Amino acid sequence: MSDHLDDQALHILQSVFGYASFRGQQADIVSQVAHGGDALVLMPTGGGKSLCYQIPALVRDGVGVVVSPLIALMQDQVDALAEVGVRAAFLNSTQTFDETLQTERALRTGNLDLVYVAPERLMTPRCLEMLEASNIALFAIDEAHCVSQWGHDFRPEYIRLSVLHERFPDVPRVALTATADPQTRAEIVHRLQLEEARQFVSSFDRPNIRYQIVEKANGRKQVLDFIQEEHPGEAGIVYCLSRKKVEETAAFLNEQGLNALPYHAGMDHAVRAANQAKFLREDGIVMVATIAFGMGIDKPDVRFVCHLDLPKSIEGYYQETGRAGRDGMPADAWMVYGLQDVVQQRRLIEESEAEANFKRIQSAKLDAMLGLCETSSCRRVRLLNYFGQEATPCGNCDTCLNPPQAFDATVQVQKLLSTIYRVDQRFGAGHVIDVLRGTESEKIKQWRHDKLSVFGVGSDTADAEWRAILRQAIALGLVAVDHDAYGSLKLTEDARPVLRGERRIELRHYQKPQRQKRQASRSRGFSEVELSGTEQAVFEKLRWWRVETARKHNVPAYVIFHDATMREIAKRQPHSIHELGTVSGVGEKKLQTYGEEIIALITSVE
Repeated sequence: MSDHLDDQALHILQSVFGYASFRGQQADIVSQVAHGGDALVLMPTGGGKSLCYQIPALVRDGVGVVVSPLIALMQDQVDALAEVGVRAAFLNSTQTFDETLQTERALRTGNLDLVYVAPERLMTPRCLEMLEASNIALFAIDEAHCVSQWGHDFRPEYIRLSVLHERFPDVPRVALTATADPQTRAEIVHRLQLEEARQFVSSFDRPNIRYQIVEKANGRKQVLDFIQEEHPGEAGIVYCLSRKKVEETAAFLNEQGLNALPYHAGMDHAVRAANQAKFLREDGIVMVATIAFGMGIDKPDVRFVCHLDLPKSIEGYYQETGRAGRDGMPADAWMVYGLQDVVQQRRLIEESEAEANFKRIQSAKLDAMLGLCETSSCRRVRLLNYFGQEATPCGNCDTCLNPPQAFDATVQVQKLLSTIYRVDQRFGAGHVIDVLRGTESEKIKQWRHDKLSVFGVGSDTADAEWRAILRQAIALGLVAVDHDAYGSLKLTEDARPVLRGERRIELRHYQKPQRQKRQASRSRGFSEVELSGTEQAVFEKLRWWRVETARKHNVPAYVIFHDATMREIAKRQPHSIHELGTVSGVGEKKLQTYGEEIIALITSVE
């Protein structure tokens, strides 16, 4: 970066956004784009991706055009920029005709620094012609993984974005995403014609997130215990696979005294939008949602993300868990997982009308997700390896904190496979386990399965343990689940060497689900760790002031100030505008707008 642009970008970072220095690869990315070069940026959620296009847009002449699929969040992004004095607007279907005309006029006359556009709107002839008549500083393609047909969040309109390179060959483009395995990365480059772009791949590690996957017993009760024990009164997200389960889980959590809201694509649009706004703008709300909720969520103080159902892929899991702890403070990624999850996901793939190649890729992604669930080693190592990153055990996931015991399960697996074979591979998990355990049910007698040589050979092993063994056998590819109405279990070719005694099988020991034990290091608000009594009093007063201010401005509280900024104010307790201006996250516009109020508030506590 030339000295001039270097100084200009750093000055904008400090004066507008209130940060003393760039983090990680931000400076190099800003340099590349500010100089007119293309870039592909892979950076974990909360890593500061937005500054990588916002600052070059302010350094370069013209308006920065941000392509984003997140219509529901554009308003908050524009509000956040307005708070720091950046001229920003959006173009999407939520606007009135007059509002659209006003934004288009500002764009054409150069009275905007940034404009957010939904991809569907961008591809209209009217919008493309307007952009050609305007002075464009750059194109930022956010959530660029949406271009991948094999990915977890494919959006067909993203494929057409290659038109930007064809119609605006001299305008730099930066594609950004938090989630892309090597295959998806290659597809982004190919689809968006970014072959000449510099690639910036940050570490995928989020060390502040603790990963935990537990045996599913009663999922709703387990998630309730987890929230009450670990995160009472804190904001979090609970993901469910179906709309029905979302509704039922939200109702259950509310009955138990939590402040929970549902969110799924089948809800009335206005109700869904109101629930999302409430989650973003208020403290302590638990959002129960399908994966329709969350991409691009900027709320920094989400303390936990729970999964009540198995995600379809590691990319999806990583993207969803990445919504926790964006402020860098400790957060939890917690999941319950059982045999039915494996059966259900396998069935969804088999029953889909997708072509064979797509099913094969989805099966491989599910296998990788099952491998993460069933691993006896560090979950973080497994997760990062999937994205091509080497790592050492983290000491902050369940398998590091409480290492599972592995055991030679060859004999048990042989018993399981033999039983599946003896019942003619026509029955589901429950029936097979009943035969193994010697349960004399009417169904077993009806089929005369109590006369089989395998009847009762596993009577010394509990039902839940057999389910864990079966689940791992499916994950290892020894058993397949038919997509008939019964979920019949079938043997695969890989089962043969096990039955013949030619292959040894090692599995994780079944661990009975236990009630959460609250960890002192996770104490609510982290006040005991970081703030003294007086400092905590200032922090709480600042929080109430922020709630009122956000309400007046009709923006989420974190748009005013992040918790991390307020925590630093509480610790330092500045007594002058100049001192307050040295706090990270306090730029010139916010200092001018709120400085006097904050100094007066600090003084009032003393």
